[in-house]
Amino acid sequence: MKEQPSLHSDNQWNVKDAQLEKRARHYRSRLIKEVDLETITTLPPNEMRQTIERLVYRMIEEERAIIPKQEMEALVKQIINESVGFGPLEALLKEDSITEIMVNGPKEIYIEKNGKLFKTDVRFKDEQHIRHIIDRIIAPIGRRIDESSPMVDARLHDGSRVNAVIPPISMNGPILSIRKFNKKPFTHADLIGFGSYTPEISEFLQAAVKAKSNILVSGGTGSGKTTLLNVLSGSIPNSERVVIIEDMAELKFEHDHLVRMEARPKNMEGKGEINIRMLVRNSLRMRPDRIIVGEVRGSEAIDMLQAMNTGHEGSLTTVHANTPKDALGRLEAMVIMSGLSLSVEVIRQYFVGALDLIVQSERLPDGKRKLVSVAEVVDRGNTIEIIDIFKFKREGVDEKGNVYGSFISTGYVPSIYEQIKTAGIDLPQTIFQEGVLM
Repeated sequence: MKEQPSLHSDNQWNVKDAQLEKRARHYRSRLIKEVDLETITTLPPNEMRQTIERLVYRMIEEERAIIPKQEMEALVKQIINESVGFGPLEALLKEDSITEIMVNGPKEIYIEKNGKLFKTDVRFKDEQHIRHIIDRIIAPIGRRIDESSPMVDARLHDGSRVNAVIPPISMNGPILSIRKFNKKPFTHADLIGFGSYTPEISEFLQAAVKAKSNILVSGGTGSGKTTLLNVLSGSIPNSERVVIIEDMAELKFEHDHLVRMEARPKNMEGKGEINIRMLVRNSLRMRPDRIIVGEVRGSEAIDMLQAMNTGHEGSLTTVHANTPKDALGRLEAMVIMSGLSLSVEVIRQYFVGALDLIVQSERLPDGKRKLVSVAEVVDRGNTIEIIDIFKFKREGVDEKGNVYGSFISTGYVPSIYEQIKTAGIDLPQTIFQEGVLM
């Protein structure tokens, strides 16, 4: 039996006292009628909550209502959560150990903790309640969701990624997924501590980024691609101008000269879309030293490869793929989607000229995320070869279901090692000696 998270405290719809719910509706209705909630929601979170709390207490005093202290606190909390917060999801959003929240309907809310899924006891009142929370999330960023546009991507104020789907696309009511972001961005030291890779692999990746190697981070859903991209980006020297392009702003790393651009969907009239490809093209006019694209999904792949080929070395991006070979296949398909009449041979030459390394991330069956391969893209004449430099070798699963294995160095010395030495970076060649990494 899987352990059920203890998440009762803020689950407002589990409160048995119907009077509390009735009072909450009453004071929330007064707030909507008497106060400009739109203005209040623009305040910083703490100030916003304090303002709502003050207004509710004033209303209670005006009505001379007699409410026990404990019930008063629960009442104010519920009103705040429903008026300017995210209702039953507030407790889940505040718990740092939760990395993903999945709402499959009013009575079916799952979370991810430590890479594993658990069903919670959190409940929404009904489907309309979920719709209310979805609208609260997307309204501040100008997105919309309705029958004509039943899917939406958005983000919370802390950068957490949100996806919502409603009927008629969804067959079981409104569906909401929230991928939470760590408040403090992870570092190489964090990922080493998690066992995602070793100090030797970290040292090599940092050297490769500083030496302006073009790196493609590949991985499946939830494998840690964005986290890894963020960590790698943190090694870019502060003297360089970096342009970040994303569908939804997620990357967070400290850098002195950073320019961020975010794609924009169509408006209600079906106009005004700014897609990733437009942003990549525009970024070339902004004198970037490096271009970072959160994820390539379509025809922008050709523009990214061209940028990497024409003086923007050290650029980074991610792609959704399960192996390095699949990653190249996905990129090839994306380039074909661009509509340019390029032969497969020409496309593959783009890969050789543009990509130095493919870093493969994977979420293992036990929920842990590992960097399972660091490979170099090598031109072998008529073919492209992907040669592992480091890899994770699975050896088995213990009685608790944990995957165990070893990180190994294959003995292959990549050609970019010369590039690293030329850049004046001290990286001992012994790091590539064949054997198990400790």
